[in-house]
Amino acid sequence: MPLLKTIDTAPSFAPRLSEPAPDRLIAGSPAFRTWAQDDARDGTVRTGVWEATPGETRSIKGETFEFCHILSGVVEITPDGGAPVIYRAGDSFVMKPGFLGVWKTIETVRKIYVTVG
Repeated sequence: MPLLKTIDTAPSFAPRLSEPAPDRLIAGSPAFRTWAQDDARDGTVRTGVWEATPGETRSIKGETFEFCHILSGVVEITPDGGAPVIYRAGDSFVMKPGFLGVWKTIETVRKIYVTVG
């Protein structure tokens, strides 16, 4: 296994298609595409590219730590009890274990993700 991994931000292989669980859907009909590109430590660390079409969902991190870097699009994330934050292409952020809030995709978003958990 190589110890250096380049993340392909425009992967040519087919993504895994999914949609939000019904109990997490708030508004719209967002569709998700995931290009998983690497995992380590028995699958507890995962890296890839994820894309979502407009819509609003409940975000529940549980025990997972997630770093995100926005490649394109616009999202608004509102932590429970907090103010909304807008992220655009070039922005990076972390959602820590225990995060609860609302993820609103305003313009189709594509991000690099790294999850630990």
